[in-house]
Amino acid sequence: MSGGPASVQMDEVRSRSQSLLSASGVAQDVKVEVQTMATIALPLSEKYRHIGVEAILKENMACCNKQEVLESLSKLIKALSILEKYGCNLTSPARPKYWRSVKHNNPVFRNTVDAVKGSRRILFLYGYTNQQIDGLSFPDEVNEPDTAKVAAVTLEVMTLRTEGDMVIKGTHPHIEYFKDIIPFIIQQDTPGNDAVVIQPVEELQVQSLPLKPTPVPVAPPRTPSTGSTPASNCNLCGATSTLFCPSCDNQTFCDACDGLFHRHTSRANHKRDKILKTKQETCTICGTSAHAACSTCAQRLCENCDKLFHSHPDRIGHHRNIITPSKTSSPSLSPWECAHCTTVNEMRAVLCTTCERPRLSTAASIVPESLTPVPTSPNTDWQCKSCTVVNQGSSILCEVCERPRLATRPPVASLLCSPGSLSESGTKSLSQWMCQFCTYVNTHPVAVCEMCNLSGKDSVQPAASSSKEKPPVAVKPQPKPRLNMEVKRQKMMREDGLYLVQQIREAEKRGISAEEVYAAIGLCGGSNTNPCDWLTSELPHLLDQICAMAASVQQPAVENGAAEEAGNGGQSVAGEGVKMSRAEAKLAWLSAGGDIDKAVRQLLRDRRAKMKELHSLGFRDVLQCEEALRLSGGEVKGALSLLQRPLLEPFHQRIWANQAEPPIDPTDPDKQRMCRRLLALYDLPSWGRCELVLSLLQEPDVTYSLEDVVQAVKESHDKDFIRRLLKNECPICMNSFPRSKMQSLTSCQCSVCHECFGHYFTITVRDKHIRDMVCPICSEPDINDPEQLDSYFSTLDIQLRGCLESDVYDLFHKKLTEHALMKDPKFLWCCHCTSGFINDGDQLKVTCPSCHRSLCARCQKAWEPQHQDLSCEQFQQWKRDNDPEYQRQGLAGFLRDNGITCPQCKFQYALTKGGCMHFSCSQCRYQFCSGCNNPYHKTIYWEAPRLQALLQRSGVEFNTDPSNGAQTEACGVMEQKDEAGQQIDSPCGHQTQPGQAGLCEKHYKEYLVSLINSHSLDPALLYDIPELIRACERYLVDKQKGENEDDNAYQARLTKKLMEVPLGEKVPRNN
Repeated sequence: MSGGPASVQMDEVRSRSQSLLSASGVAQDVKVEVQTMATIALPLSEKYRHIGVEAILKENMACCNKQEVLESLSKLIKALSILEKYGCNLTSPARPKYWRSVKHNNPVFRNTVDAVKGSRRILFLYGYTNQQIDGLSFPDEVNEPDTAKVAAVTLEVMTLRTEGDMVIKGTHPHIEYFKDIIPFIIQQDTPGNDAVVIQPVEELQVQSLPLKPTPVPVAPPRTPSTGSTPASNCNLCGATSTLFCPSCDNQTFCDACDGLFHRHTSRANHKRDKILKTKQETCTICGTSAHAACSTCAQRLCENCDKLFHSHPDRIGHHRNIITPSKTSSPSLSPWECAHCTTVNEMRAVLCTTCERPRLSTAASIVPESLTPVPTSPNTDWQCKSCTVVNQGSSILCEVCERPRLATRPPVASLLCSPGSLSESGTKSLSQWMCQFCTYVNTHPVAVCEMCNLSGKDSVQPAASSSKEKPPVAVKPQPKPRLNMEVKRQKMMREDGLYLVQQIREAEKRGISAEEVYAAIGLCGGSNTNPCDWLTSELPHLLDQICAMAASVQQPAVENGAAEEAGNGGQSVAGEGVKMSRAEAKLAWLSAGGDIDKAVRQLLRDRRAKMKELHSLGFRDVLQCEEALRLSGGEVKGALSLLQRPLLEPFHQRIWANQAEPPIDPTDPDKQRMCRRLLALYDLPSWGRCELVLSLLQEPDVTYSLEDVVQAVKESHDKDFIRRLLKNECPICMNSFPRSKMQSLTSCQCSVCHECFGHYFTITVRDKHIRDMVCPICSEPDINDPEQLDSYFSTLDIQLRGCLESDVYDLFHKKLTEHALMKDPKFLWCCHCTSGFINDGDQLKVTCPSCHRSLCARCQKAWEPQHQDLSCEQFQQWKRDNDPEYQRQGLAGFLRDNGITCPQCKFQYALTKGGCMHFSCSQCRYQFCSGCNNPYHKTIYWEAPRLQALLQRSGVEFNTDPSNGAQTEACGVMEQKDEAGQQIDSPCGHQTQPGQAGLCEKHYKEYLVSLINSHSLDPALLYDIPELIRACERYLVDKQKGENEDDNAYQARLTKKLMEVPLGEKVPRNN
């Protein structure tokens, strides 16, 4: 049906309703559109784009009979109603405070939404995608919900809920779309498409009030026209019918269903006739058909309300007359629909299960309109219309008169004068009327009660109507009647109450309590003195008088022997010298309601109880207890503080004294005293641990301190384990220390004492490289591993912070920083100063930010103008050929510019000629060969003849005779030597051998190696089998010898594999 009229209509209604809901967030604004979408004839897969309706219905409708299907569908509708609220809250401009989360621990949510399969998928569509322990929430990066998507999902939730209601009530116009999804929903005798499927009453097995008609334009069930009298019930909802339509086969309708059914254009011109019937009496409480009329309380009640209302003891004897048989007062047995949220509820439910509104809260009421509005929320307190008692929002019946919450105000039966009695003047009492709210008798025919200011027009109407009658003619003047005592009493009560309220309000502004005002009025009520002024000026004198009266009264002793302990004077608990505080007197005066005599007795009783409590705590001095209570204002806690202060004074003096605390002596005979001190000073967990500390300190040859023993005892209660903790040998100084004074690294289990730990790392930081800062015992960890390096130094930094001096610790940080910077390929060391910096540019010429001098970024030598258009090699050659200063420096300049560069960190070294080719970089500890720049491995030593053989095999010429033809005894290669603190160029001086070109053996080997490197010759051809095996181990080549393989074949195979390994980087040396 994609692209058809129904699909186009669905898109238009969906777009319009989505805009309305996104703007307002109110479900009532889109109620009509939702009803329209629910009745459009489209398959569920086309109607619902976001929610998998078919999957949700199938998951929740796996039932065995129709009754279970209806119950499951009702649970689903209830869950959808709550999900609808979540969606409306998210689209509302004024979202709730806690809109970001949905809590699963809420019992209502757990029993409704969470009990339905697929409900959480809808919450995910709303945006609650972050799973938490107690529910769902929006992700932290989401600040606002996607209003458009939430509105679209909410509309589908509302549409599905509406369709579910229609399926339950049997009014769905296109029930055929659910036949394969919801089982047992269509009976075998299903009517045509224009019929409504009505559920049998026996299947529901519930009773309810008549349902409010659902605003869905569907056709009613066809009934044959018999010409008989129209039925008494509405054909749609089952309520009492008021109209019947001859054009619709004499079908009967109530007013509400008639307005909805004949709103359709095809039925708008139908003429309806009213059903003439006698007026039916209705219950004044619930609005249903009345069953009995009570002449005593002037009420018409149904059977249920009659039983409930007349169960009160004051109304048991009322006489009632039966109006209709009890069976006719029973309403329809179908479920009822909430007029606000359209949820279908069971008949037994008084409040809606979704919105908790009363059953008849917004329906058309047939009872007289109440004078006071119904509370907008069922959870707020409500006032009974009969007795004016304010009840809790959760209660349905009044706590006093037991009338229902929605019951109307009962009419007033009679006034003070009975309807048939005459007053003393011979006329009816027309001016007096009793307020139905506060029962106050008003003496004037006014519309508002003089006491409670509530409207009483219902009660004064008879008086108003009677006042219009003509006064009696020729009535003899009568003497003025005597004043009614009840009226006088009520008037006095009213005046006194208003006066008390006025005084309390004035006192609240001045910080005076209502109890004080009430008590003050009792004393100064006969005068014109303001109670608040009297409390300020006269109350202190009255309190002093009460205290004096209480002190003059002799009281018996609190307990036997109290007077004897007080001394020879025979003091009593509250004798002649006893003084009371004003605070105590004021409390007693307020408790007595302003009565002075009662206040004195109450004051003495309170003081006696307080004295007894103090005596039970060990304070026997009566005078001290009395004085402490007086100073503390009668508070026992304050009196205890005052009484305990002298007892604690010696302890305070000892604490605050400047004398040092005596040390704990384990040999002290008072063992309990030592244990108490240990508990107080070292916070040991138990008394047994304190005894363990003393026993360890008493052992012979004890070398550890008390603090060490306490620390070890806190860790364990095993004596042998504690001894092991206290005796640990440092592997460096070989002394014994407790475990708490040993230090270990995180990379190993080795432990050294604190002093050796600090000395070792101080020397390492000052004199060695950063990679040498490993364990002094096992040399762990492996610094060459980058992952271990970072984690190791992060924890080592924390350990060194407390054991190194500040300058050494700063040097450690400097070395650690330089080590990290040297890993950056853009980091450069300045050749003019000791600073380093990051070079982000691609120019050869860079400037140091510290000394502001220039250098070459590639060769890291001082920048000169001639280097501008030349490469680094060309510039060095130019300097050798043209720079006289460079030529004057001789071998020193050559060695400086042609030194060794570390292949890993690129640090340059200016060294003297000669030395071993096994080089170890002092910056990064990288070991390499200075001849070929390859990583250093186990060396294969070759003598000069083998090197010459390799050159001859490859056809490379080499010198065996001196260049000048004269053989000298000493090697003439210039070297830079340190003599007397100065760098001096001088010949090598080592003895030469014939056939070595006039050089010593070391320099001749360097000469031959430089030729091999410059021509990239592979020495593998001259390796013997041991050398081949060693080379294979170096380059990770398989060296396994095969079975029955002879040595020649094995050597040839290894040589071939080794020659497949590429040679290292060619770095020819200039000689």
